[in-house]
Amino acid sequence: MSFRHLSYRITAAFFSFAAVWMGFHADGQAAPKPDLWPRWEAHDPSSRALVDHSKWGLFLERYLVTGSSSGINRVRYAGVTPEDRQLLETYLAELQAVRVTSLTRAEQKAYWINLYNSLTIKVILDHYPVESITDIDISPGLFSNGPWKAKLVQVEGEKISLDDIEHRILRPIWKDNRIHYAVNCASIGCPNLQSEPFTAENTERLLEKGAREYIRHPRGARFVDDRRLVASSIYDWFQVDFGGSEAGVLRHLSRYAEPSSADRLIRFQGKIDYEYDWRLNEAK
Repeated sequence: MSFRHLSYRITAAFFSFAAVWMGFHADGQAAPKPDLWPRWEAHDPSSRALVDHSKWGLFLERYLVTGSSSGINRVRYAGVTPEDRQLLETYLAELQAVRVTSLTRAEQKAYWINLYNSLTIKVILDHYPVESITDIDISPGLFSNGPWKAKLVQVEGEKISLDDIEHRILRPIWKDNRIHYAVNCASIGCPNLQSEPFTAENTERLLEKGAREYIRHPRGARFVDDRRLVASSIYDWFQVDFGGSEAGVLRHLSRYAEPSSADRLIRFQGKIDYEYDWRLNEAK
């Protein structure tokens, strides 16, 4: 084998590997499993401390567009004023100053969800205009895709990424698959960003609301015919959170589906196709 031919084969192999690797990550998700960060298990059941999320609530009131015929909540990114960008910055600074490990579990859950969602909005605004969050390639690594692995905030001296919040804190500590209906990735295919901040008192209500809204919307799950169901890629990427099988996914979907669809989902034995729309959830 000539040197030129060997060099060609090595180069081709490298780009083949790169294409496969980038294809696996091209949608911004590598289906990470829950990977507990033990540091954040600490909490104080007797704590009466409350985190103030009013600034986040004000931002949502001004820029989140709800109630459209599409059923998709969208954000008026282009309309955010410099003053309200500062409002968001101030809110995030306040969250980073909170001693999270001194809070109750319920207060912590709301804290991490609100931190994730408000931080995601900040990432979009910092790089706006952008067609998709997957175009914001600030994560470390040669083939990085999206912002999820970048260490964007610091809490109790720890640098934290969006992936840390979702996959190392929320999912493994609470083991609640409805977390996927709470954290928002600024995309059309994602469950709705809720119109109010999460709190210890309303988290259960908002999680149930988010699950119903998403599963009863075509981007969550829809029948094409008796042998084909199209579902969100969330149920493929994170199947481990939904019973670890398609049967588990179907049981979960049936719990929140319209009554007319619930039994059909339980009995379904056809093919499930998965899809996800990564376009920005922008209100035009």
